[in-house]
Amino acid sequence: DKVFYMMITALTFYLFSFILTLSGAGVIMSRHPVHSVLFLILAFFNAAGLFVLLGAEFIAMLLVIVYVGAVAVLFLFVVMMLDMSFADLRRGAMQYVGMGGILGGVLMVELITLYAAGGFSARTVIPPMTNGDQVQNTQALGRVLYTDYMLPFQISGFVLFVAMIGAIVLTHRTRPGVRRQSIVAQN
Repeated sequence: DKVFYMMITALTFYLFSFILTLSGAGVIMSRHPVHSVLFLILAFFNAAGLFVLLGAEFIAMLLVIVYVGAVAVLFLFVVMMLDMSFADLRRGAMQYVGMGGILGGVLMVELITLYAAGGFSARTVIPPMTNGDQVQNTQALGRVLYTDYMLPFQISGFVLFVAMIGAIVLTHRTRPGVRRQSIVAQN
């Protein structure tokens, strides 16, 4: 039973690694930006699958939530900034249904394989980090992050906050002729 489990785990690793490599090549070789983004999202999902196989479920979910969400939002902003007409996008959308179905099928096969390999259960290839007592990966990461690395974590959050405010200040435009409310003049 253990040999079969290890064989399924190894096959799952090779499947995710192979598709991750192919999708990474697709990102850089694709001529259409929409295809590049779709290949990038597929690469992120496969990397998350590899993290689940390693027993790092928190990092896998972080990768999916942050990177796939950020890529989708970034793509949305790029489409909005380029002023692309959605009628043109809808007109040519049916030609991508086949490729989208194939990619969706590949993701479904990978999820089923990951489930069969035990990636969603408590048994994983590498056990979670422990300090003598049994803790989950997320608990161990939180303990280390909020005890040993509290100051660098807070400083990095502050630097990101200052960068966000700087980006807002740099991109804020004032337009002439726009009426603004002046509370001092009203009082």
